[in-house]
Amino acid sequence: MGDRTAPPPLALVQELANTLDIETGQDALTAPRGLAEFAREHGLTGLGLTKRDLPPVVELREALRAACLAHTGPELPEASARTLDRLLADAPLVLHVDGEGAAALRPAPGLTGAAGLTARVAAAIAGAAGDGGWQRLKACEADDCQWVFYDRSPGGRGRWCTMAVCGSRAKMRAYRARRGTP
Repeated sequence: MGDRTAPPPLALVQELANTLDIETGQDALTAPRGLAEFAREHGLTGLGLTKRDLPPVVELREALRAACLAHTGPELPEASARTLDRLLADAPLVLHVDGEGAAALRPAPGLTGAAGLTARVAAAIAGAAGDGGWQRLKACEADDCQWVFYDRSPGGRGRWCTMAVCGSRAKMRAYRARRGTP
């Protein structure tokens, strides 16, 4: 179905959410030097992310995945909403107006660690919310997948990361359920 990569700056949100492969259980953040490697790959080395930042970053990742799953239809669980509220409260944004008068939300100066990463994620979401881009960042409905993808379909009603794998499996399960076959 084409490119499922989110446009910048939502790509940071997508890539953070996809640091855990649910199907294989492989977690890039908890691997040795995983958080440092993620920060390096995304130009976030100035945040000073350390091992003590891992728990809130993992919490952020899981809450973001839940929010992206809510974009496909299921409601955002209350616990995930509370987690996002708590993490975002510690990651303030400020309004920046550039020389041409354009305004954008940016992380407050001096934020480091998990709060600095959370603020960058919040700024990315805020920047994409107005044009509907945030709503198009979705998690695959398949329970054993939940890979976050960017829905580029004209109607914005995609439910699976790929129709060839997860969508096909879901349709086959539905067909078997209707037919009464295992």
